[in-house]
Amino acid sequence: MSSKRTLTYKDAGVDIDAGDALVERIRGPVKRTLRPEVLGGLGGFGGLFRVPAGFREPVLVAGTDGVGTKLKLAIEHDAHDEVGIDLVAMCANDIVVQGAQPLFFLDYFVTPRLDVDVAERVITGIAKGCELAGAALLGGETAEHPGMHAAGEYDLAGFCVGVVERDRIIDGSGITAGDSVIGLASSGPHSNGFSLIRRVLEDRPQDASASYGGRPLVEQLLTPTRIYVRPLLALLEQVPVKGLAHITGGGLLENIPRVLPAGLGVRLDESSWTRPAVFDWLESAGVERHEMHRTFNCGIGMIVVVAAGEADAAVERLRQHGEQAAVIGEVVADRDGRVDIR
Repeated sequence: MSSKRTLTYKDAGVDIDAGDALVERIRGPVKRTLRPEVLGGLGGFGGLFRVPAGFREPVLVAGTDGVGTKLKLAIEHDAHDEVGIDLVAMCANDIVVQGAQPLFFLDYFVTPRLDVDVAERVITGIAKGCELAGAALLGGETAEHPGMHAAGEYDLAGFCVGVVERDRIIDGSGITAGDSVIGLASSGPHSNGFSLIRRVLEDRPQDASASYGGRPLVEQLLTPTRIYVRPLLALLEQVPVKGLAHITGGGLLENIPRVLPAGLGVRLDESSWTRPAVFDWLESAGVERHEMHRTFNCGIGMIVVVAAGEADAAVERLRQHGEQAAVIGEVVADRDGRVDIR
């Protein structure tokens, strides 16, 4: 007699029971992110969210992003607890620069084989990021894709939706020459430039465990992206803000011009802010100055543009909300829209 083997989804590398176990583990962290507008609970086919009351002409603002190759470094160093904060930050910081308050966030976590403990740590970090941004973790997708990634690896993507009153959208159109440029300190490289950072570490692997500026280098590299949402939303209620720029991929040189009207550039004084030691390490490793400025935030994670007469008040308000803020330059006439860093 011959017997026919019975195959299951688990035999193919997908463990439905593990996925169910993960859902149960993350209920608590997800619940802490909920807002009054959330309808329904965890586990539905789609997340339900009411448009908040009180808006005359609400405009939805959406952004999506990932963590990039910073994940490789986090996986190598068993640092899964905070990359979820990076994921939320990259999306929420992008939509707040248009004046939007984040409403909800969805995540996508994909791995060849689900390790429930690791996934719980990652998604708990995502929930923490949502709390910091004031967004509900409305839903997400955890997928096992055998053969798509190396064993033990995973990838992340996220999607954030916010809302802003139409007549309060910040688009930079009111920026003029003579306006002040305020910089908000970054917590390190955030989630950008890690392909270059990892290339440097390949040449200098001993540096990962070395101390720079009093802290281990790898700790500085893996510090989560700062979430600027709450301080900026508070600032918008107190000071007329003309423009905001999130300093992500492209660094200072390519992100600031995105909010400038034609014919304007900025002049920045690099001595006006403190650059974290991790950037000194990168420059000492051979990354030349121009490449530093077009790849990394170099210590400035967010730019705020206000009229010169509002600069002191804006800096004071930001400091009251826990930000390291300072006037770092000014808007100048420049037909090529350049960022001049001196």
